[in-house]
Amino acid sequence: MMKKALIIGAAGFVGSYLAKELSENQGMEVHATKLPKESPEIKHAAIHNLDILEKEEIISLLYQIRPDYIFHLAAQSSVSVAWNNPGLTIDVNVKGSIYVMDAIRELFYKPVVLFVGSGEEYGHIRESEVPITEENRLRPGNIYAATKVCQNMLAGIYAQAYNLNLIMARSFNHIGPRQAPIFVVSDFCRQVAQIEAGKKKPVMYVGNLDAKRDFTDVRDVVRAYALLIEHGKAGETYNIGSGHAYAIREILNLIITMSKTPIRVETDPNKIRPVDVPMIEANITKLQQATGWKPSIPLKQTIQETLDYWRERI
Repeated sequence: MMKKALIIGAAGFVGSYLAKELSENQGMEVHATKLPKESPEIKHAAIHNLDILEKEEIISLLYQIRPDYIFHLAAQSSVSVAWNNPGLTIDVNVKGSIYVMDAIRELFYKPVVLFVGSGEEYGHIRESEVPITEENRLRPGNIYAATKVCQNMLAGIYAQAYNLNLIMARSFNHIGPRQAPIFVVSDFCRQVAQIEAGKKKPVMYVGNLDAKRDFTDVRDVVRAYALLIEHGKAGETYNIGSGHAYAIREILNLIITMSKTPIRVETDPNKIRPVDVPMIEANITKLQQATGWKPSIPLKQTIQETLDYWRERI
């Protein structure tokens, strides 16, 4: 019998990629939720309206679909938005997750649930701790990261206390076509496309270029999610990343080499975060041992496709 998957919060960047992976490559019947005001293009799933701050809505939908697998993606996932609106971020990322866990507790069966967190949870990482394992001390450096730490801890407690099949992922930076330009790689690619189209002066405005981050193609990330929900262990947390950190400056230089126009680079103080972590790189041994996963799409290809996406749009 065909397995049923429910993606909660599918209107964001990752949702459509995950729906495609589960439907086309894993052969699942896919259901996906969005907020009533959202209108995402998701071709591989039945779409349902859901506000995760309404627990009764969650319970009703779970009884209607009866999914075998649940992927909890619903989040306020922008670090900059979290600085500006901490209350909303806490409501969605902490309260919303608790409502999902409580709804799952009330079911007559136990679906497997993947709660997606972030590499940002590790926060202020020391040089001696890189690459970062799942056992590393958490020192969240921003409000978004703190809410994701909270979600992870609560899911771990619920898994143990109520014997629920909850698995936790910590995803490091994932990138690709269709990502919102509030994220650095998409922002750079969009600026280049605007400059090439003559819609912007040949100047790129950037934030901190010295920070090093672990970037993975979103299509590799959703493949990891699909494998984890099948092979991951309840109550455990798994890092998802490439296992290699790149300086933002390296990424920028690569994008500029793909540009058809000469470009000057200038720092924009508005793009500098109040607190920024120098280096984040994932140790992905635990994920690989559980699932056999490894990233398959090269960084250069992801950046080229993201740039081409913005060229088509602009």
